[in-house]
Amino acid sequence: MAEPVREELSALAAIFCGPDEWEVLSHSDGTVFRILTKAEGLTDTCVPLELVFHLPVNYPSCLPGISISSEHLTRAQCMTVKEKVLEQAKNFLLEPMVYELVLWIQQNLRYFLNQPESGSSSKQHTSAASPPMDDELWMTLLHLDHMRAKAKYVKIVERWASDLRLTGRLLFMGKIILILLQGDRHNIKEYLILQKTSKVDVDSSGKKCKEKMISVLFETKVQKEHKRFLAFEVKEYSSLDELQKEFKTAGLQKLFSEFVLGLVK
Repeated sequence: MAEPVREELSALAAIFCGPDEWEVLSHSDGTVFRILTKAEGLTDTCVPLELVFHLPVNYPSCLPGISISSEHLTRAQCMTVKEKVLEQAKNFLLEPMVYELVLWIQQNLRYFLNQPESGSSSKQHTSAASPPMDDELWMTLLHLDHMRAKAKYVKIVERWASDLRLTGRLLFMGKIILILLQGDRHNIKEYLILQKTSKVDVDSSGKKCKEKMISVLFETKVQKEHKRFLAFEVKEYSSLDELQKEFKTAGLQKLFSEFVLGLVK
């Protein structure tokens, strides 16, 4: 980690020092951290925000990954704010920018909520809704250790896939749980941030908890032999042969042999 980034993280930890305001989530592939803050919304109400930043190893030479969520905003509103913030971030390229971006969100949130269907915003969403071209299409396979609150968990995964325009499969076979995703690489990374930072399941005592036992089995650019999924579907299999057939049909037999077979105990 570069010294300017280390200093920025230290400064952020000192600024957001209230209860639960600051939490470092990961130091793998850069640094991922969460900031809980508030911004003025419509009718002068304070909107609580959860901001998750991913600083890649070459940050600030590149833009950070950003995820925005709030129980007071719709997913579409959060996506609109995120797009605006990423535009603003380009003005700070090559210099530490997280605190500036947080301030900018606090100062401007109400304007985005007041004009959700503005021409520029509508145009951006139309563009963002376009599916990625084949040369931009990525795929990843995730392994989950368990799902205690299965029905709720599945609905959350389906919603995230829909919001981020990802296709693929949620696969169950015995105790094996796999999530196969296809789509824009940035959207897949945002999905991973949501998966690791949101309370999607319950612990042994029934309390809501984050997903701590997820692993990325592989990530690759979609190749010519790989099937392009047109939707996100939930499927259950009664045997390993049925699961293997799904991967073979998708042109993923080699990846199945390398990464999935080892999960069978």
